Amino acid sequence: MAQAHQDNIFKNMKDVRFEDTISHQCGVTMNDSVEARAIADVMAEKPGITVTYQPALIRIDGEGKIIFKMDEISESLGRTMTPYLFEISTSTHYGRMVMVDDNSVVLFGDMEEAMQYIEYK
Repeated sequence: MAQAHQDNIFKNMKDVRFEDTISHQCGVTMNDSVEARAIADVMAEKPGITVTYQPALIRIDGEGKIIFKMDEISESLGRTMTPYLFEISTSTHYGRMVMVDDNSVVLFGDMEEAMQYIEYK
């Protein structure tokens, strides 16, 4: 016989504390493609990175920050990967994505750390 009552996994808003919602995780989700597989192959070798393959998607997740180096990805891909092509290849992301130079895209899980790269005018 099925259990008549199951505990609710959701909290009432009155029970949610802001401190419980803070995370320093970050990551990208990509449609499975030649470019996405090259990015995943490179990142799978990095410590603290989790690469998950789904039937049509590839996820890359990490804690704190993830540094994507375009020269490493280019070598794996066999052609040039630019930060702009990288952004097109990453369908969505969570965290704060910053192009810190022509070779590096960094995904920050901590907004305070990302702020040093953001210029206000």
